[in-house]
Amino acid sequence: QIQLAESGGGSVQTGGSLRLSCEASQYTYHMAWFRQAPGKQREGIACIAGHGPATTQNYLKARFTISRDNDKFRLYLQMNSLEPEDTAVYYCAATSPECSLEPTPYISWGQGTQVTVSS
Repeated sequence: QIQLAESGGGSVQTGGSLRLSCEASQYTYHMAWFRQAPGKQREGIACIAGHGPATTQNYLKARFTISRDNDKFRLYLQMNSLEPEDTAVYYCAATSPECSLEPTPYISWGQGTQVTVSS
């Protein structure tokens, strides 16, 4: 099973930016970012295929960008104009037969990285 490790979370003020990274133990074709706020279901943010086609939640497209570096087995999430509502644990996911914003198809998950946005 592929191992995933997220990094880059932290505390920022409203309007700030963060760049999350996810390092995979090996190449995997479909990768995605999810987040889960306290008391809420896990929410898909964006997914990306091996050579770049990506799908991002419509309401996050203006602020969040997914990208990857296949040479380094890394997945990234650039988050701009952060809002308190973005506060959540952010997860990297992989090993899926499709680029999906639903958590079900993904077999491999990281431990998550906390993002806290204060007003």
